[in-house]
Amino acid sequence: MPEAQRIKTKVCLVGEAAVGKTSLIRRFVQDEFDDRYITTLGAKVSKREMAFEAKDRTKIHMDMTVWDIMGEKGFRDLLKEAFFHGAKGVVAVCDLTRYSTLKELDDWVQSVFNVVGEIPVVYAVNKIDLKDEVMILYGDKEIAQAVRAFEAPYFYASAKTGENVEVLFRRLGAMVLQREGIAVAT
Repeated sequence: MPEAQRIKTKVCLVGEAAVGKTSLIRRFVQDEFDDRYITTLGAKVSKREMAFEAKDRTKIHMDMTVWDIMGEKGFRDLLKEAFFHGAKGVVAVCDLTRYSTLKELDDWVQSVFNVVGEIPVVYAVNKIDLKDEVMILYGDKEIAQAVRAFEAPYFYASAKTGENVEVLFRRLGAMVLQREGIAVAT
């Protein structure tokens, strides 16, 4: 049986302020949710290990370092190099209740690409639990168009309920491994 591999990877969550980046990370890393909104200043770094199995049956342990990047535009332009450097994947987060947050993601993802080149991207259309406040329609062609530019999958997610949070981070992890030449069993 092949020996287990350990891989370290850095991923960044990007998107406008208050889209739920911090909450998605908290749900992913600690399986917790907190309704209080606290603005992220600069960047916050969290870590979680995930296990994958390669097609050759090799066990892969991924130490995923998750960078929560402050959602202010001025910040993005000012310190992007320092925070995006070394990233191997991006979770682009928009808020289902604020259409403008989807339109801004193109600039966020492009900012990361300008620093590290094209890397795997997964879109998280967050706050699916707020069904009464939806501004971006399910299956909206705008989402399909936004993700097409980066060949990115997208998931409707909820940091509050946990819906699709694990799935989107696992998908990004698998995409990062694939880019490193490791085919992951699905």
